[in-house]
Amino acid sequence: MSLCDLAPAYIRAISPYQPGKPISELAREMGLEEASIVKLASNENPLGIGEQTRAAIESALADIARYPDGNGFELKDALRRRYGVAMDQIVLGNGSNDILELAARAFLGPDREAIYARHAFAVYPLATQATGARGVEVPAQDFGHDLDAMLAAITPLTRVIFIANPNNPTGTFLPGDRIEAFLGKVPDDVLVVLDEAYTEYLGPEQRYDAIAWLSRFPNLLISRTFSKAYGLAGLRVGYGLGSAAVIDLLNRVRQPFNVTSVGLAAAAAALFDDDFLARSYALNRAGMAQLTAGFTALGLEWIPSAGNFVTVKVGNGAKVNQGLLRQGVIVRPIGGYGMPEWLRVSIGLESENTRFLEALPVALG
Repeated sequence: MSLCDLAPAYIRAISPYQPGKPISELAREMGLEEASIVKLASNENPLGIGEQTRAAIESALADIARYPDGNGFELKDALRRRYGVAMDQIVLGNGSNDILELAARAFLGPDREAIYARHAFAVYPLATQATGARGVEVPAQDFGHDLDAMLAAITPLTRVIFIANPNNPTGTFLPGDRIEAFLGKVPDDVLVVLDEAYTEYLGPEQRYDAIAWLSRFPNLLISRTFSKAYGLAGLRVGYGLGSAAVIDLLNRVRQPFNVTSVGLAAAAAALFDDDFLARSYALNRAGMAQLTAGFTALGLEWIPSAGNFVTVKVGNGAKVNQGLLRQGVIVRPIGGYGMPEWLRVSIGLESENTRFLEALPVALG
């Protein structure tokens, strides 16, 4: 028996998360020029970053030889001012993925359970499995969360419920009043992780204030990220908001320097760049209309999305994806989410969306 055979069975059974294909990898595989490739696979902001964020990054480079502030005071203070929360209600993460992992490590373990929806973010079952806990997958309702079914799935062993709003990879959205009513029915000893990675893309008619619920629901943890609308995917900065008691537990299992000094400075600047955020939102709305109009013209079904991506039904997702890759267009096949007939397409620049829509009929055959 080898050393690796002695690792816990639940660790050996994990299938690692598969990220979107990098541009450089496709260029090598297909013999393409990197500049000719369009990537619409990872829900990144096609505008990049704002100028004040760029200035903050350049300034932070001067001190790169030193460790970052392990407590992230500057960014926490910015979040405090932006959202009216106390400093001890904030935990910082290496992307919001880190916040999800911290929640699992703090509250799960063998003989405990976590609940999540089918077709929800792949990290929920992975983070659960990594702790030895049992994952309980609740069937989806119209490709989204069935809150009543999730309530019915709660047992005395349940310690965490993961909810993504909007949901990734389907883009489905739950109105705030439904989530608020759900929280009122969840037992106090169950942590509800509300993953709001795409909340900045919600329309005015969809917006709700989950942060206002924290005073009433101490078992609520809100997870957010700077990777999407703020354009900081490469710097990996996320944050969680919750009760002081929950945040204290997450900080106990958090790595000391889990956010870089450049990431801390960039996020603090990006948080107040309302002009850049407004431009990102407007571009996303226009791009969504462009893609869905293209799908309509091709007679394809898609799932209405509240994020910065849209999921479209193409028949054989793996085959169509390969056809797109050969043309230098990267999107995201989601067979691993139980949706082999669908592709998830990120909203890009107008020219990138056009390139995809021109390549899609060829890939469809």
